[in-house]
Amino acid sequence: MERAFQERDAGFDGLFLTAVKTTGIYCRPSCPARRPRRENCEYFATVQEAVGAGYRACKRCDPESANGRAPEWVARLLAHLDAGSDGRLTGAELATFGVDASRVRRWFQRHHGMTFSAFCRARRLGKSLESLGQGQSLDEVALGHGYESHSGFREAFGRQFGAAPGRARGGGCITTSIFESPVGPLLVGAVESGVCLLEFSDPERAATQVKAMERLLGLASVPGEHRWLTRLQAELTRYFEGALQTFTVPLVAPGTPFQESVWGALRTIPYGKTWSYEDLAERAGHPGACRAVGTANGRNRLAILIPCHRVVNKGGGLGGYGGGLWRKRILLNLELGRNA
Repeated sequence: MERAFQERDAGFDGLFLTAVKTTGIYCRPSCPARRPRRENCEYFATVQEAVGAGYRACKRCDPESANGRAPEWVARLLAHLDAGSDGRLTGAELATFGVDASRVRRWFQRHHGMTFSAFCRARRLGKSLESLGQGQSLDEVALGHGYESHSGFREAFGRQFGAAPGRARGGGCITTSIFESPVGPLLVGAVESGVCLLEFSDPERAATQVKAMERLLGLASVPGEHRWLTRLQAELTRYFEGALQTFTVPLVAPGTPFQESVWGALRTIPYGKTWSYEDLAERAGHPGACRAVGTANGRNRLAILIPCHRVVNKGGGLGGYGGGLWRKRILLNLELGRNA
């Protein structure tokens, strides 16, 4: 924990909190604030423990917004956007949401890798693409989403999606979001046919992971809400509570025929069980191809949903895991009913 905190490792966000005795505040491991002396730090597993010990939440890293829940002010701000706002809010208007501009900027930069203004533009364009797909006319879409001219709408739309609105009609995009979880931030994405992305992430890696998915599917991405992401968040919450063993959200996992055969076999590993790489190769129809099967296993873009964490070495050792062995250990202990 000490090393993760000193190195600002966002992969440990949600796993523990660091409290500073000299300031009386507690933070996420990734907090950008200056690091205190080691002897002035103590560690807690939950917000409740830190508050019970007399500490208050850091305003920079906002450690209270955990387990997939955005702070209340973010929820109110997003509701304001959904009501038709273009996101151009003055400092005085932001104050009505209980925040200042710098806090808004830091939160959206950290959670979405972009400024609040960029988030609003991308979100608005995503909704405009959805409206085009529902058959609305170009006039209705442009004016209905706050654009003052057709040329301004066309230009913004082309930059985001790489095509004119008319040519993009009937197409789609990848809707992305960040979920907090007990094993750190989860980058998620969905298209019309299902969830296409769930990877362990942090703000520094998220842009690269999203770009890779854009190239794979040939679609642009926008941050926002999606019915499959809403369903996924509900199922993940139950999974981490130990109350759900089988995910029902539809998955989109394109790959080579070999990769798809491996990922299909992974989905048949029972909850609470593990297979060796040899077992997986046999079940996937590729006996003796353990190394290639291991490579395909590592290229799975739907962590937890396609349970590559259930594959271990033949001798029972954990083997490798792209999300880090500590995450693999937690997931396996959770599924075995142990206290992770």
